[in-house]
Amino acid sequence: MELRQLEYFVAVAEEANFTRAAERVHISQSGVSAQIRQLEQELGAQLLDRAGRSGRTATLTQAGAAALGHARAALASADALQKAVDEVNGLVRGRLVVGMVTACTVTPLFDALAAFHRSHPSIQITLVEDTSDQLVERVRDGALDLALIGASGTAPAGLDALPIVSERLVALVPPDHPLAARSRTTLDRVCAHPIVCLPQGTGIRTVFDAACAAAGLRPDIALQASAPTAVADLAARGLGVAVLSESMASLGSTGSAGSAAVDCADRLVAVPIEDVDTPAVLALVWTATGGPALRELLLHCRREFTPSI
Repeated sequence: MELRQLEYFVAVAEEANFTRAAERVHISQSGVSAQIRQLEQELGAQLLDRAGRSGRTATLTQAGAAALGHARAALASADALQKAVDEVNGLVRGRLVVGMVTACTVTPLFDALAAFHRSHPSIQITLVEDTSDQLVERVRDGALDLALIGASGTAPAGLDALPIVSERLVALVPPDHPLAARSRTTLDRVCAHPIVCLPQGTGIRTVFDAACAAAGLRPDIALQASAPTAVADLAARGLGVAVLSESMASLGSTGSAGSAAVDCADRLVAVPIEDVDTPAVLALVWTATGGPALRELLLHCRREFTPSI
């Protein structure tokens, strides 16, 4: 008795027709008939009543009706066995493609990747950088398994997400700048000066652009840079007001700004922008269809990011 014989028997029983069953299992009608006859010989009972001279139609005999449920159960068990083995193999070999926002140094993500690699050295890890908008689309179309993205307000709809940071925007200016004397400022005051910011497609830029549009403001984007450290450095040199997040300004525990920004820390003053209510969000995103390797990596990510969250 073979699994394919049970598969053919179930197909004929459900289709009540040998021709349709053959199309369903992708072999010839004569092949289906031969395998079912062999199964009947092994069981010592006729399972199907072949009506008509063509033998194309079929109904279950009493023995066939008794056997059908067991045949389905055997096929389901075989399928479960294959899935169980695939789950194990998914943690033994395979490949994970992880995306992150360009020039965003987030130490807990690197720690999670390192811990995962130590546990599963045979799984290849590929790390790519891009804007948040592009990363989201690549997660949705399956090109990326997991991505660290910046978003406006909340993580993108339709994806599973682990929010890491949710914070307000700040303006970074040199100590002698007119805004530096204020404990807080407003968007219109910020936009009265040239702006240095991250490029479009990043979460912080999306928050800033949306807030300006809602307020009817048209900021003068003097300079753009992909790295928050570069944005801060340009502002420290008096080339414009930098617009970044709180953690980038304070070198918070997420490491978003990176250690290179320390050189700018004593040359810049961070002034919160009080009338921008939508937060900038940093989050890990993935789809629910990810395999066992992704689930294991997410466990490491949750463990590493928990202190930051």
